[in-house]
Amino acid sequence: MKLSTKILAGLGAAGAAALLTHPALAQAAAATAPTSPIPAPTVDKGDNTWMLLSTLLVLMMSIPGLALFYGGLVRTKNMLSVLTQVLMIVCMVGVIWVCWGYSETFTTMNAFVGNPFTKMFLKGVDSSSQAATFSNGVYIPELTYVLFQMTFAMITPALFIGSVAERIKFSPLMLFVALWVTFIYFPIAHMVWCWDGPDAVAKAALAGGSALDAANADAGWLFQKGALDFAGGTVVHINAGIAGLVMCLLLGKRIGYGTEPMPPHSLTMTMIGASLLWVGWFGFNAGSNLEATSVASVAFMNTMIATAAAGMSWLLVEQAVKGKPSLLGAASGVVAGLVAVTPASGFAGTMGSVILGLMVSPICFFFVTTVKNKFGYDDSLDVFGVHCIGGITGALMTAILANPALGGQGIPDYTSKPGTLIVAADYNWVSQLIIQAEAVLTTLLISGIGSAILFFVIDKVWGMRVSAEVEHEGLDIAEHGERAYHY
Repeated sequence: MKLSTKILAGLGAAGAAALLTHPALAQAAAATAPTSPIPAPTVDKGDNTWMLLSTLLVLMMSIPGLALFYGGLVRTKNMLSVLTQVLMIVCMVGVIWVCWGYSETFTTMNAFVGNPFTKMFLKGVDSSSQAATFSNGVYIPELTYVLFQMTFAMITPALFIGSVAERIKFSPLMLFVALWVTFIYFPIAHMVWCWDGPDAVAKAALAGGSALDAANADAGWLFQKGALDFAGGTVVHINAGIAGLVMCLLLGKRIGYGTEPMPPHSLTMTMIGASLLWVGWFGFNAGSNLEATSVASVAFMNTMIATAAAGMSWLLVEQAVKGKPSLLGAASGVVAGLVAVTPASGFAGTMGSVILGLMVSPICFFFVTTVKNKFGYDDSLDVFGVHCIGGITGALMTAILANPALGGQGIPDYTSKPGTLIVAADYNWVSQLIIQAEAVLTTLLISGIGSAILFFVIDKVWGMRVSAEVEHEGLDIAEHGERAYHY
């Protein structure tokens, strides 16, 4: 049964560790022969409880967290349109996920995409089926895993609507999202997170080289390469961020952009949304451990401290450049820190996460101000500048921060069950950085080109942009027949 998850540090980089193509793994596998038996599969009530709670936290990130964060950033006349878009994306993608999304992501067909028919409509998934974690012999109910991964699929397309806020039609957007998750999100998630689990790798290693090669060949393409992504730097943030850039370029600027003021209508609401995102992100990152173990604590701490450092550093840069620290800047820094630490959260050490948080905000600040102004694109809520650029920063830095010599967690080797951590002397961060860059580039190309094709076709057939009259009136009344506020 193809069961996949987020690659973890300590217990989480099993994908890289399971694959002999990874340089550190090749050394460890050659040096150590598996000797101990595979433990019997068990499901721990504490692990299941933690994963169900994490699922709720990730759902809270979308509704109400992201909805309020984005809603406060747009003008009053478009507030409800953003709320409706986020809420309906969550609903629609949830239905798609149980129909064919889970099967397309986490079953075997080839290294680039799963088979949408193998578990279509969750065939064979019931209260007795189990999903692997990152510990040999430790499992969680498969329905719990389906639910947890569902929330990731829900929030990812909801992120990119911030790039095209205040000027896109609702119904064509929903069609775009349905096609986007089917042809872009599910395949990328399969390539990064799909593998057979630690027990399958350990059993194959015990059986010999050909069996191990076969087990490794079943994994997703980027997983086979040894790409490290604890909780979705590539799958979620770079994926959504580059899609948002493509969409805003093809859709065009808002009427009056650059000549008329378009301030956020409620930074109070944005602050509430950012706070909910921060709280929910602990389920996003620490939940990606799939177990209530010490590695969940590592991811929890890294998420906390990288975010705090990023919020602080954004304000310091803003103070230096603009002379005044702003709430919008603080909220932007918090989100940038959350994004950057996502791929590294289970791999980095505490102080490495502080450094990551301090460095990502100046980079994102540069893109949402200087780069955006230089090229003149209207990324309404800075999805590209924060999510894509922050995700790229975190994905690349993961290669460095995972190094045990720098306080990182190392990489477990499941060919010598139960998983011996790669020590500092064996860790080749340069080689890993190249692998991380390949994962980033692959995501940018697939999502960027795929999003452009889908958007172009739907725009020609249906039309993606509202009329000038509707844009002036506001999407709340024109598209949904209601107002956020009555005076």
